[in-house]
Amino acid sequence: MPETPFVEVRDVWRQWDARGGVCGISLSVKRGEFVSILGPSGCGKSTLLRLLAGLDTPQSGQILIDGRDVTQATPSERGLSMVFQSYALFPHLTVRENILFGMKVRRVASDEQKRRLAEAVAMTGLDGLEDRKPRALSGGQRQRVALARAVVAGHPLCLMDEPLSNLDAKLRNSVRRDIKALQKRLGLTVIYVTHDQSEAMSLSDKVVLLKAGAVQQAGPPEQLYDRPATPFVAEFIGDPPMALIAGEAVGLGAGSQVGIRLQGIGSAPEPEADLIAQVETCEFLGSETHVVLSHPQARGLGLILPGRHRLTEGMTMGLRLPQEHRVLFTASGGEEHP
Repeated sequence: MPETPFVEVRDVWRQWDARGGVCGISLSVKRGEFVSILGPSGCGKSTLLRLLAGLDTPQSGQILIDGRDVTQATPSERGLSMVFQSYALFPHLTVRENILFGMKVRRVASDEQKRRLAEAVAMTGLDGLEDRKPRALSGGQRQRVALARAVVAGHPLCLMDEPLSNLDAKLRNSVRRDIKALQKRLGLTVIYVTHDQSEAMSLSDKVVLLKAGAVQQAGPPEQLYDRPATPFVAEFIGDPPMALIAGEAVGLGAGSQVGIRLQGIGSAPEPEADLIAQVETCEFLGSETHVVLSHPQARGLGLILPGRHRLTEGMTMGLRLPQEHRVLFTASGGEEHP
């Protein structure tokens, strides 16, 4: 018997003057799952999160949480917590007061407040900082206060809106590990909005990639990486992204495309090559050299060579495109196994 989704979005629409927003999105999230909503700016990520939070209302469709229809419910009626990009801390309150604020409003018993505070502070590494105000904290510490506030709420569902985008690269990696550890320890269901694919791929059990308000593909990170459903997914996921080659260039039907990761492309003598391309530049990265290649019927083409190589700009190279590394996109844009 299939597991009942903990969060379910059914054919939800929300647009403004028939533009933007989300267009017929359906999505299911299991209890305890970490789901990232990923996509470029303007794709509908934040609109979807606002709809889930109850900060906006769909024009049509349904939203269910734990089997209950909450489409018209207020945020406080949905049993969830949120962590924002801007931390949303009260500057005049201490760390302790910021964490406890929601519980005080809900008149949680004093002993219970103390217990939850001690647990949250220990989990988020804020011991000794309880009496500081936000201005005396680093960016990473402020974000930990926001996480602690979500933890003490005791809700099984937590929505996160690009919570790491204001942090520098080193802090992002540190707090990212904190978020994943907390989610696992508490068994939280997390829906996490980000434009950063490295965050989505490293944190998530499931990635939902949006484009223009619609789901392009939803599945485990490795599925989006290895078997992208559309050329858009192929070019959005991965660093470097998949190279896309017109089918005609490799003896396939007109209108089709072949996607292949650069790690799967090899060099070959030109008479035996699947494709002959021209060298544009070489980028030496220490342990390997990335060769940027051009071909009139391809984009994103390249070759990764171990060690250091100096290749002449404009020279031609034969490439091997192994069948086992190819993803075939039909003329309609869908993925097929070659």
